[in-house]
Amino acid sequence: MLPPRARNPFPVICGTSAGAINAVAVATHTAHFRAGIRGLEIIWGNFHANHIYVTDFGKLALSAVRWLSALFFAGIGARRPVSLLDNDPLRALLARRIRFERINQAIEAGELQALAITASSYGSGESVSFFQGSRELHGWRRAWRVGRPAKIRLEHLLASAAIPAIFPAVAISREYFGDGSIRHLAPISPALHLGANRVLVIGVDEDSRQSPKYKEVLLRPPSLAQIAGHLLDSAFLDTLEGDLERLERINRTVSLIPEEVRRRENLGLRPVEVLTIAPSDSLTAIAGQHAYELPLSMRFFLRGSGATKSSGSTVMSYLLFERGYCRELIDLGYADAFRQKNKILPFLGYAPVGGYGYESLASPQQGLW
Repeated sequence: MLPPRARNPFPVICGTSAGAINAVAVATHTAHFRAGIRGLEIIWGNFHANHIYVTDFGKLALSAVRWLSALFFAGIGARRPVSLLDNDPLRALLARRIRFERINQAIEAGELQALAITASSYGSGESVSFFQGSRELHGWRRAWRVGRPAKIRLEHLLASAAIPAIFPAVAISREYFGDGSIRHLAPISPALHLGANRVLVIGVDEDSRQSPKYKEVLLRPPSLAQIAGHLLDSAFLDTLEGDLERLERINRTVSLIPEEVRRRENLGLRPVEVLTIAPSDSLTAIAGQHAYELPLSMRFFLRGSGATKSSGSTVMSYLLFERGYCRELIDLGYADAFRQKNKILPFLGYAPVGGYGYESLASPQQGLW
């Protein structure tokens, strides 16, 4: 939607889980926004599972044996497993593709105010947002959520995307972290702490306030995959909608307080404009249609649990890093975004010109979450 030579329109960028990887990719291409997004599209559009985790049959079998040993024999005769899957391929891919030094270069050039990556601490149970930004920014502490200044590196991305039990926990400063979506009680909060007063939110769940298009009716006891999928969804329960509702209530309250009173009393409250892009279709349902794309070794090990059937597609959606599935999600994202084109462009500071195009205007601080 933006002009060909447009720079990154988001001074504040925040990401969690797979979104953390996208956030860093955008932050490292602030001067060449279109090229950065195009690069992301090429990578996601050509993914295979073996780019993310080891799919070798022998190594998967060994991992399964270790898990069974840990579950039923307290790990006797085998090293206790740290995860079900080995994500060394993802580590290699990120190390090869992302130039982390560009983050600081963008900050020093004034093209980026802050980048935040959120992970969940297995020790404290807190949601920790590691941020790298301009010098005037400071850390914060709220109930079960913390903001820590840090130099963003590979470990932060691996930690934020480490699905519990499936991918190994990641050590950062002698503390172990897992997927940032766990217990992420206020997902918009990091962007606000880092100075954003308008936030573009990209979600991955349908609006729960509407009747879901994909609703399964169980006629028999749930399979192991259905139970596992339910547990994963519970662990990654999307708190975004609750956070948006809370923000709307605060905005209404702030609007009733005159601005001069807010300044005089130093209330620390300000109105925040939010625009949300969410999928119009169920990602779980789409995953069920692409189960056949998984490597044969993964389908073999998942078949017994029922994950390869449509009823077990929730688990599949967490593991299905395959080209066909990813491309369908990209197409869905494009369609959902373009339906809001007339909202998005003005939100990003582009005003209509003569009814045919848009020109850039000076705009307030924005954040991308």
